[in-house]
Amino acid sequence: FERGLGLYRRQDFMQAIAAFETALKVRPEDGPSTTYLERSKHFLDEPPGASWDGVWRMKEK
Repeated sequence: FERGLGLYRRQDFMQAIAAFETALKVRPEDGPSTTYLERSKHFLDEPPGASWDGVWRMKEK
């Protein structure tokens, strides 16, 4: 998870996805890995931009 989080924060979403998938093979019930995997996939399709501060902003409740 820790490696994936670092990659996520550096906007290396392809590698972050791989790291979170690996973490989930070890602990399939890991909620944070699941959440960050989904967010990484989202940002791979819709990059956050150069000024992104690493914060996930919800658009809907």
